[in-house]
Amino acid sequence: MQTAPSATPQEQQAPPDNGEQKSLLSAMFARGTPMLWVPTGYFSMALTYMMLTSVTSIMFKNLGMGNGEAAQYASYLILAYTIKPLFAPFVEMYRTKKFFVLCAQLIVGIGFAAVALAMSLPNYLVIMVFLFGILSLVGATQDIASDGVYVTSLDSKTQSLFCGIQSLSWNVGPIVASGGMVYLSGWLHTHYFHHQAGVFGPEWIESWRIIFFIAAALTIVTALWHLRVMPDGAKAENAPKSVAEAAFILRDSFVTFFQKRDVWLMVGFAFVFRLSIGLLEKIGPFFMVDPVAKGGLGLSNEMLGLIYGTYGLIAVLLGSLLGGIFVARRGLPATLFVLCCAVNIPNVTFLLMSIYQPENLWLISAGVAIEKFFFGFGSVGFMIYLMQQLAPGKYTTTHYAFGTGLMGLCMLVTGVVSGHLQQALGYVHYFWLVMAATIPSFLVTWFAPFHHKS
Repeated sequence: MQTAPSATPQEQQAPPDNGEQKSLLSAMFARGTPMLWVPTGYFSMALTYMMLTSVTSIMFKNLGMGNGEAAQYASYLILAYTIKPLFAPFVEMYRTKKFFVLCAQLIVGIGFAAVALAMSLPNYLVIMVFLFGILSLVGATQDIASDGVYVTSLDSKTQSLFCGIQSLSWNVGPIVASGGMVYLSGWLHTHYFHHQAGVFGPEWIESWRIIFFIAAALTIVTALWHLRVMPDGAKAENAPKSVAEAAFILRDSFVTFFQKRDVWLMVGFAFVFRLSIGLLEKIGPFFMVDPVAKGGLGLSNEMLGLIYGTYGLIAVLLGSLLGGIFVARRGLPATLFVLCCAVNIPNVTFLLMSIYQPENLWLISAGVAIEKFFFGFGSVGFMIYLMQQLAPGKYTTTHYAFGTGLMGLCMLVTGVVSGHLQQALGYVHYFWLVMAATIPSFLVTWFAPFHHKS
């Protein structure tokens, strides 16, 4: 779940002139520059999130879980990221933000290593799910503290300068996790351990143990690097000084949120806009690796990692870039419904692939790339709407986090039920259900209120 931008459009300054741009670019690469810790900080956040909420679903599937259980258990891990605004004020109270970043990264690294070791124990799945639950809470705390370091250590001009690097660095996480780690798991399974491809069960333990040791090493090395280069982060101006004050701020932010004009229409928009994507997110990769006899496409983990981690991610990034340009030129009120169509209608590619079950890898890659491109294109409108319409007010940052939390709640609920629905319906009928789930998205977008100038 990508973090919220550090500054809302109302808080951003006008772009610098050419002379200022040169001095800012020089500052980017100066000694002690944020370039030393911003990229690694946001990469670490994304790696943790993707390993917990995306890669785990593929691992569970490889280890022999049914689609229902695999999607359900992986989706539960989104909960901590959904509710992180509830404990964010309490992180502000103690020590420094850097302290929480380092502790979180060390715990996540040790936790990933513990997951790898637990795979040799009886009832290892139960132990792993428990460990993943703990790590999701720690990962959400890492997000809060890392964002806090970014916001409080950099002035508004430097925040704007590094905003693109922040986003790009976060998006390297899915490349490494959903792309590289999944690909490597398949390569190890078939080429190093010489197991038969396409067969799911306990023989996948050997491959995934290595994957989680690698993830642990990456996270711990990042923590050691941040120990040297990351600033402490300043206390926020309104940081609570006691538990009672933190609880008051949290309560007041809830009260003022629900006092907003047409708040329930905006809540409905935040929750339902990506409903069909929530139903597709876990099941799409399962569809790719399930055998043809079960209605899937019979791809290996290697091909799945290649398609989702490279072609799919490139398509998302390109779509996000073009979507941002489209909104900037025409304005959000005039484009929001078009963007909703872009997010939802291309899901039909999975319906078509489930009907025809193509064997051509270029066709399969094109189907995924089309869906991901338009998802990236349309999702820009969702994030901008939250920033410009839902967030403005006394607690802009917190209310924006509430909006992204509602989106996360949608992904949690749909992820929990998606695997069970797919098993009951089969892939073709399930993807028809995904298309039907686009209708609520169209309705909430059509009636979405605009009370602030865009």
